[in-house]
Amino acid sequence: MPGPLHGFRVIDLTTMISGPLATMTLCDQGAEVIKIEHPHGGDHSRQVTGRRGGFAASFLNNNRGKKSVTLNLKTPRGVKAALRLCETADVFVQNFRPGVAERIGLGEAAVRAVRPDIIYTSIAGFGFTGDWARRPVYDPLIQALSGLASLQGGADAARPRLVRTILPDKLTAVQTAQAITAALLARARTGEGSHVRISMLDTVLAFLWSSDMAGYTFVGDELAPAQGDDAQSFVELIYQTTDGWMAVSAHTDSTWAGLSAAVGRPDWLTDPRFATVAAREEHKPARLELTQEALITDTTDNWMQRLTAHDVPCAPVLRRDQVWSHPQVQANGAVIEQDHPQAGRIRQARAPARFSATPLAPPAPARRLGEDTRAVLSQIGYDADEIAEMIAQGIATDTQEGT
Repeated sequence: MPGPLHGFRVIDLTTMISGPLATMTLCDQGAEVIKIEHPHGGDHSRQVTGRRGGFAASFLNNNRGKKSVTLNLKTPRGVKAALRLCETADVFVQNFRPGVAERIGLGEAAVRAVRPDIIYTSIAGFGFTGDWARRPVYDPLIQALSGLASLQGGADAARPRLVRTILPDKLTAVQTAQAITAALLARARTGEGSHVRISMLDTVLAFLWSSDMAGYTFVGDELAPAQGDDAQSFVELIYQTTDGWMAVSAHTDSTWAGLSAAVGRPDWLTDPRFATVAAREEHKPARLELTQEALITDTTDNWMQRLTAHDVPCAPVLRRDQVWSHPQVQANGAVIEQDHPQAGRIRQARAPARFSATPLAPPAPARRLGEDTRAVLSQIGYDADEIAEMIAQGIATDTQEGT
């Protein structure tokens, strides 16, 4: 049975990560996604390192299941073909800098003229208004401007640090996919399309505010920058053992009691510094130091058994090459292996959401650049001679081996 978005067609003009990951999420959930790429090179992520069989891992992991159509959108005929595709579509997604889509003839007005009820989606870096809207943007810049880098540093007065993954890009992808499905639901009720606008900056600010901005929530009671809100912020509770590392979180009274029992320190329960949640937060450095002193005395596996027996939340710190073989990851079926026609055997994370009434089909592989150009253009009324002429003129391309 097809996924919950079966029957919806998405036109995807996005590149890199935030847009492609958003549209791949829709594709995983059953939507037909047609990815329009430039005839020469396509999405930049096709060209990055980490390649096999002509495919970069980054492209494979953000574009599986999509059809690839090449159109030169700097030509009138390329734009006309894109608009003809939009006539058949439910969703249009682009992540050009603000103003570029309008300039090339694919702004909201132009697209809505051919499909009035379409969900037109724009992804931006800093936003759509203001002095920063048209500036170039990459993930580290959003981490800096949003306060995420300061948070990662441990305190506002400490050296800022970047999260070692492109968190803003990927969060924006998730938020975009959710917003598109919400807009489709609204359209089903009202019959009207809408313009979904989402920026990486807004996404990260909303993400941080739910747990990391408590000290700046009550207007007039903000914490001083030098003080920060370390007492309320999340702490990286990673501890060293004799043979590795593990995470242990004992915040509640019951889990603190379990930790005390597991490490053989009943005196912690009568220590006034640790008598309550508030006291344990106040004396956090001492609590963390004592916990580390205890855990360094045994192996991760032994601590996992003892802590689990006392219902203390814990997990080993796995290397990336250990993750997919962990019993819980295997029990979830979270990582799958498939054969790709060009790249060979590949390993990928499966779509995380599971739908009982509309289970997802196995994901289709990412396609070669322009692999579906002829088939898709013929579906919207172009005959073989027209398509051949567009290919001859460089407006479109057919499948290109090795790209």
